[in-house]
Amino acid sequence: MTDTMKRCSICQAEFDGASRPSVYAEAGEWLAGEVWHDAGELCPQCLENRAMLAMMYLHEHNT
Repeated sequence: MTDTMKRCSICQAEFDGASRPSVYAEAGEWLAGEVWHDAGELCPQCLENRAMLAMMYLHEHNT
């Protein structure tokens, strides 16, 4: 694992912490920091999944 490689706390996959995130991953990063307080610990795929699920089910954070 290089300096920028991290391990996701949800799926345990290795990911590059310096990679450019998608729009969904950016939304997931916001949720990680503001709602679940696990920012920097999730891979882009888990961030994207979290953001999509939050858009569907967490209406209190979609306003």
